[in-house]
Amino acid sequence: MKKSVIKLIALLAAIGSSVNVYAAEPADNKVSSKLLMYIQPVDYTNPIKLWHPYQDYWFYQGPVVEKVVVPRLTAAYGDVTVCDANQSGKALLWVQPELFYNPQVQMFYAEVTASTYKGVGEHLATYVGHSQVHGVLGIQPEYWIKKAYTLAVDDMVAKMQADKALQDYVNGPAQVGNTPCSMVTLFPTPKVRAMGF
Repeated sequence: MKKSVIKLIALLAAIGSSVNVYAAEPADNKVSSKLLMYIQPVDYTNPIKLWHPYQDYWFYQGPVVEKVVVPRLTAAYGDVTVCDANQSGKALLWVQPELFYNPQVQMFYAEVTASTYKGVGEHLATYVGHSQVHGVLGIQPEYWIKKAYTLAVDDMVAKMQADKALQDYVNGPAQVGNTPCSMVTLFPTPKVRAMGF
């Protein structure tokens, strides 16, 4: 009994010392990029279903949209990263994708909404990109989905670049109160969408 208690105390002491080593490392709070992009975890964990009378298609929106949005925003603004725990930047961009397929007219309808925030939750603006792509769900659905999201993101980025206030803020001097990624906990949790829109 005494040996197991001594082993337990030694184990707890070893764990406590390793935790103290990690706690002693200073957090890097400087501005790491111009824009931080955030997509809700529900878009990575809950697939949506595109309906068709004979064949349905399930897919996760998060990975598809991330692969489309990051290069487009990087081309427009330079330094864009996906939100991580200790990062901070000039502004935070909350990206919310939506996709719907109409099998009667064989049309994909995509909508990508981007809400920009600065500081600790101060809303700057919201931009919505739309697209309509004619395609067949049964033939290469990944291609049509990516194309629909690409056109919607291009529309959204064009609206962002047309906003002079956002351009002045992002390209202006560094702010004292930068925007941390940890503020995403303030965002409302979305309802799980069963049918896309």
